[in-house]
Amino acid sequence: MILSGNEIIKETLNGNITISPFNEEQVTTNSYDVCLANKLIRYTDEVLDPKKKPNFEIIDIPQDGFLIKKNEFFLGSTVEEIGSERFVPILHAKSGTARSGLFVHITADLIDIGSVGNLTLQLYSTLPVIVYPHMKIAQVSFWVPKGEIVLYKGKYQHSHGAQISKTSEDFK
Repeated sequence: MILSGNEIIKETLNGNITISPFNEEQVTTNSYDVCLANKLIRYTDEVLDPKKKPNFEIIDIPQDGFLIKKNEFFLGSTVEEIGSERFVPILHAKSGTARSGLFVHITADLIDIGSVGNLTLQLYSTLPVIVYPHMKIAQVSFWVPKGEIVLYKGKYQHSHGAQISKTSEDFK
């Protein structure tokens, strides 16, 4: 079961959902609009090897925007810290973002219950598109889990800013 916008407000005010900063104007019918932070990550390795920590560069998004070219991939993050110990957040592109040819997640849309932090966006552009800091780029819906809840305690817990792949830690 998905929470309505009114339930998102209620559960956030009751402390059952973390959205920080929280702006009631970003609540929609059944989701919360999240904004793009002001930094992007670009991998600099020609080939990414899951057994090795990737090399990367950090790019500041200028106030007048940053062009993501067709077929380019960047990691970004939400301005907001998001999470819950009672509900399962799921990340979706805003329809306007998707209609611009920009994916905000390739496959990782599920936020584990108990995980709290900035959400990492996997930005892939099918067309040239300009992104701006603090633009509304995605939305998060909240779902009621069924069964015993085991809280997330993984390597991305309490993420601040975009997070590079930490798959290499799985090989240690």
